[in-house]
Amino acid sequence: MAERIPIGADHAGFALKERLKSELGAMGYEVDDVGTTSEDSVDYPDFAHRVADRVERGEARRGILLCGSGLGMSYAANRHHGVRAAIAWSPEIARLSREHNDANVLVLPARFIEADEGVEILRTWLETSFEGGRHVRRVEKIEPESE
Repeated sequence: MAERIPIGADHAGFALKERLKSELGAMGYEVDDVGTTSEDSVDYPDFAHRVADRVERGEARRGILLCGSGLGMSYAANRHHGVRAAIAWSPEIARLSREHNDANVLVLPARFIEADEGVEILRTWLETSFEGGRHVRRVEKIEPESE
């Protein structure tokens, strides 16, 4: 069964989201588009929470978010327990976010990358595994300890 990946964007990320949906489908993934559905202005947290909720609850292993800078989406998504949303503006950053930080949500800054770059970043992120080792201890320290 194909991995189902939720993807969401605000108005600034809408066009790139549509391109990435096609790429994901071509790569054999099932796409769960949580919106938005146009370039009309919307509030980015609505879509960040939809994707992050699915990852937090274990309904999806990974998710993808897009907005103008990537910042707002990452702030909102990282409020969810167990979500490690990483903004990636290059394939190298995408690779490191997976290898060293086990990022489970990719956030793309749609106003700062070209569509072909976005596709390359996405492919790199999806194809890179968590390195484990010394990084496990560091990733475990991201979540605050309960009192």
